[in-house]
Amino acid sequence: MKKSGIIILGLLLINLLAVSCSGKDTDKSEEKNTGKVKNTELPASEAVSPAAEDNDKEATGIPEAIAAEAAAIKDSEAEAEERKKAEEVKDSDEKASLTDRIPGKYTALSKNGGSIHQITYESKDYFGDGEPVTKPAYVYLPQGYDEKKQYNVVYLMHGIGGNEKEWGMFQDSSTVKCIMDNLIGYGDIEPFLVVVPNGRSSVNFADTASDYNSFYLFGQELKNDLIPYIEANYATYGKYDVKGYDLTEARDHRAMAGLSMGGMQTINIGLGENADIISYFGAFSACPTTNTSAVTAKALEKFEDYDINYFYNICGTSDGIAWPSSTAAVDRITELTDKFTEGKNYLWKEVEGGGHDFNVWYLGFYHFAQLVFR
Repeated sequence: MKKSGIIILGLLLINLLAVSCSGKDTDKSEEKNTGKVKNTELPASEAVSPAAEDNDKEATGIPEAIAAEAAAIKDSEAEAEERKKAEEVKDSDEKASLTDRIPGKYTALSKNGGSIHQITYESKDYFGDGEPVTKPAYVYLPQGYDEKKQYNVVYLMHGIGGNEKEWGMFQDSSTVKCIMDNLIGYGDIEPFLVVVPNGRSSVNFADTASDYNSFYLFGQELKNDLIPYIEANYATYGKYDVKGYDLTEARDHRAMAGLSMGGMQTINIGLGENADIISYFGAFSACPTTNTSAVTAKALEKFEDYDINYFYNICGTSDGIAWPSSTAAVDRITELTDKFTEGKNYLWKEVEGGGHDFNVWYLGFYHFAQLVFR
């Protein structure tokens, strides 16, 4: 390198060092080259006139390209810091929504959450000879549960290989409980009850390997035994009477949802058989024996006097078990019946790459909890 070149480079480095130490010209060049406007207002005694700015630029001799690069580096570092801070508080700032992920703050344990209670109620062996059966279930009560109030109720069903404990709704660490506690705590939803029963209507309900056909008879148990028990013992909208009462009156305050086989029960039994006493339905990866959309549309003809408040469906696109049945359950359903209108009371949610697992099912419950009882 020639001596003159070394001298010029040295002068440039000295000038750049002087600017970086003062910070003055770099800021002005930043404003000129990046188009950003600084919000800081200087006192009158420290204000710089346009003429003084020009003189400063001439005095430094810094090419605009060098100043622009320095400003860009400064902006890049600032943006990186902002992104880091944003990631740290993302979950705490994110609001409930129907996205493909549940913000962490909604699955965190809550110090001031609700409570879970085990109950037993009298039913029958509907799959067998009708003998009396005492069955267990779990009930979630929101924080501040008040017997003087009235609460909506979601009946949440398990899958073919599970039981009333499959959703984890028997312990405080339950993800469903955490979702409920936080959605209520952050003011995203109004408090409601969640009832998690055993979906096998037979004397062998405790045997997860028992005849799966008992699942298809749960509608009788739901209407005759479970709903009346809940409404006799908890503060709901149902006007329970030991002599019998009209369950249709409180249909707008009941919902049914479930995963896999429970999704089938929601569509086949809830929507197909009991749309007169339930008005919200959520199917999460509905299993292969689920009614097709054509069958559902036909079944709803006998409920012409009853509107459906909401029908929600979700399934993972990589779910080799439920994808065919879940899609068939909703295929052209808004064309086959006037009970559903896209964007109003019907939603089909695909989870890209999602499988037949709780990643999809918890997401489904998180969504459904925000759609019911609106």
